[in-house]
Amino acid sequence: MSDQDPIGLSPRQALQMMEDDPRAVLVDIRSSMEFLFVGHPKGAVHVPWIDEPDWTINPHFVTDIRKLLLGGAVCTIDDGCAPVILICRSGKRSLEAGKALREAGFQRVFHVDEGFEGDLDEEHHRSSINGWRFHGLPWEQC
Repeated sequence: MSDQDPIGLSPRQALQMMEDDPRAVLVDIRSSMEFLFVGHPKGAVHVPWIDEPDWTINPHFVTDIRKLLLGGAVCTIDDGCAPVILICRSGKRSLEAGKALREAGFQRVFHVDEGFEGDLDEEHHRSSINGWRFHGLPWEQC
């Protein structure tokens, strides 16, 4: 882990951070189809890292996150910077997207290391070992 890596959180730690700091933003970075049809954490904002139709990295990702935070990584002397928590399916894309935010100067970047659906089990199913849904945390789908 380098100093440019986002800090990994368990799903429960991420939910707790959101409850403890009203400035915290949970960003679901999965594709639009995943966000809409697989479901997403309640209160999450959708900014895809990689999305259809081209499945390439979103060139506006960092700018889109800045817009979410009203132009920057909202920082005050008393409270520090607003935390940005990223979540994807299993924690791999959120790690990469978090590195991009750290390299762009964001101070408090976290990622849900188990993701929304978690790792694959022996039967190639998700949400059966770990992940946001596995832990029974609040989520919804369209």
